[in-house]
Amino acid sequence: MMVAKELEDAAGEYASKAIRLDSQGAHGMAIVMYQKSISTLIKLSKLYPEYRLNKLYLERARAYQERIKALHSTHGVIQDDSEGVLSEPKPGIGPTSSQAPKMVESLKASYNDLVLKEKPNVKWDEVIGLDEAKRAVRESIIFPTQRPDLFPLGWPRGILLFGPPGCGKTMLAAATALEIDSNFITIDAATIMSKWLGEAEKNVAKLFNSARKMTEGYSSVIIFIDELDSMLGSRSQEVGGEIRVRNQFLKEMDGIIDKGKRFHLYVIGATNKPWSLDWPFLRRFQKRIHIPLPTLKSRMEMLTLYTSPLKLDLKVNLLELAKMTEGYSGSDIRDICQAVQIRVVSELFDCGEACEESSQPREITQDDFKNILKMRKPSVSQDMLRAYTSWGDNFKAL
Repeated sequence: MMVAKELEDAAGEYASKAIRLDSQGAHGMAIVMYQKSISTLIKLSKLYPEYRLNKLYLERARAYQERIKALHSTHGVIQDDSEGVLSEPKPGIGPTSSQAPKMVESLKASYNDLVLKEKPNVKWDEVIGLDEAKRAVRESIIFPTQRPDLFPLGWPRGILLFGPPGCGKTMLAAATALEIDSNFITIDAATIMSKWLGEAEKNVAKLFNSARKMTEGYSSVIIFIDELDSMLGSRSQEVGGEIRVRNQFLKEMDGIIDKGKRFHLYVIGATNKPWSLDWPFLRRFQKRIHIPLPTLKSRMEMLTLYTSPLKLDLKVNLLELAKMTEGYSGSDIRDICQAVQIRVVSELFDCGEACEESSQPREITQDDFKNILKMRKPSVSQDMLRAYTSWGDNFKAL
């Protein structure tokens, strides 16, 4: 474990030096540092062949290698065989040093690139179904924000939404933020982990510090972390920087759960793999809410919503279609409606010159939906559904 940490730190230091030298126009020495970072990353991946972040390490190594190729071709950097190092190009060859920062910007791990601060525009009524989940979120976030005086024992600040992909976890979080007029900070955990790991824990600390400052003046803040399992997954394959990220997250969560503080800062985490989370992290999410596949009633409402802008044949039976889409997620149902529309529009284009530019697609029929359903199966398997049910029976907390 110590070896992994040392290699990780060394690779990060080499990469930072390379980017700094590259930006300053010292392209020869930059290439030397890029090469050292690449060899260290490869050594790390070979040392821990089963480590789940190996793919990310190798992606960074490939990015540095691509930068080396660009320096060879555009800056005229050449190999000095007598010294065994790369020397600087002659004056006038390649772009100027003032252009270098733009060329290496993609190699930097910027906090602003990882975090999106926005005011969501998803209304509470637009979240179809999910009545149990809505009730749990109201009790945990909305009511305490509206009347904190009624909660002498405090309120939950960590909310975990788990369930199949495409069932409304992100939409529910966004609608909650709009309902209480909250600042909404959203990050993708996988993106944080895919950036340079030496900066990942710093970005986690900066995320929470920024959110705490936003709560000054009694403002509320929701931090929404998608793909939470990418950051806080099982420890069985964990080395170096990932440990520091996890520990930093635990520290930050302990800080906001402190019952002595009454500020309105909430963390909503979403995951499709709740079984990948260890108990120390689950414990910090006091509410663990299952976001299931839509019910028959919800599927009917979704079909009504998604087909409202479409030109349907009067014989289209949405109730029958709702029954036929049992086992489909909300995003699956939207994709089906989109596919049907694309099919009839394609017919219009396929008729070629025989169709005038002013021609419109024909009405969509029941058979159009049935034909699409034959080719589009649910994105969630029965085995996955059983896994969510089993995990929820053991760990859910409403």
